[in-house]
Amino acid sequence: MAKTNGLVRSLQQENPPEEEARRRPKTMSRREMLRERRRRERAGEIIEVAEYDRPKTRADCANGPRPCLFVACKHHLYLDVNPETGSIKINFPDRDVWELEETCALDVAERGGVTLEDVGDILNLTRERVRQVEVTGLQKLRGDTLQHELDTFIGWDPEGNEA
Repeated sequence: MAKTNGLVRSLQQENPPEEEARRRPKTMSRREMLRERRRRERAGEIIEVAEYDRPKTRADCANGPRPCLFVACKHHLYLDVNPETGSIKINFPDRDVWELEETCALDVAERGGVTLEDVGDILNLTRERVRQVEVTGLQKLRGDTLQHELDTFIGWDPEGNEA
């Protein structure tokens, strides 16, 4: 784990956090990752991969330690992996994982009722960008292909009471 954190720290910019209130996420391509790995191997730094049992369901990790240790989980907020290109985007280049207030998107979703400002702080985005993502997501949900499927839920009462 310490070796991975060293790699993450080496990717971060050299400016202290006081210089900028919000820093842009850092994206690292596969080529850059391979280059960094080769450089570390030449320098004699051997990266060991420890075997571990990763949670497979929400129930497995709901009561787990926080901050979440499984940075590679798709719900972890520290980094994002593009499935098409394999590039990694570090969402918080100026912080280490244990410095984040929230590390799991599922924890935030369970809490519910979060403002755009709170989501922006959690995801390292501006409030306006969060609003744009929300509008885009809602437009996709309201698209013609899903319209007939969503109509069944309009006015649906989970308790079964009639309106």
